[in-house]
Amino acid sequence: MQRGRRIAFDYGDVRIGVAISDMDSILVTPLEPLLAGENLHAALMGLLAEYEPIRIYVGEPKHLSGSESAKMVSVEDFISVIAGITSVKVTLIDERLSTVSAAAKLRASGKDGRSSKALIDSAAAAEILESALHHVRLQGDE
Repeated sequence: MQRGRRIAFDYGDVRIGVAISDMDSILVTPLEPLLAGENLHAALMGLLAEYEPIRIYVGEPKHLSGSESAKMVSVEDFISVIAGITSVKVTLIDERLSTVSAAAKLRASGKDGRSSKALIDSAAAAEILESALHHVRLQGDE
C-alpha cells in the first residue's frame, strides 16, 4: 500500500462527516464534520490542503437491497465540487450500515444519543474509510 493519508466523507444534506488516516493508513481519526452550504468549497479546499490526501473516499448511498439511493444525485454533486479542487482520485465506497455501525460503537463507548449526534457523521466517515482500507489491504488495488 502506498504511503500517504487517505480521507473519507459521509455526505449529508446538513453535515458532512470527515475522517482521515495516518500516513501509514493504520489509524483512522474522525474529524470535525463540515457544514454543507455556501462555505463548503472553502472548507474542502482548506481540509485538502492541510492533509494532502493521496486518495479520497466518499460514501455511496445505497438501499439495503443494493439499489442506488435518491441521495446519490447530491453525492455526485459533492464529488464534482471535490473534483474542481483536486486531481486526487475519488472512489465511492458502499456506506450501507456505516451510520448504524458508528452509532453502535459510540453507544458502546458510553456516548448517549444526544451527545453522539454531533459525532455520528464523522464516525460514519471513519467506518467508510476503515472499510476502504480493509478492501485495499485484501485486494491490493487502489
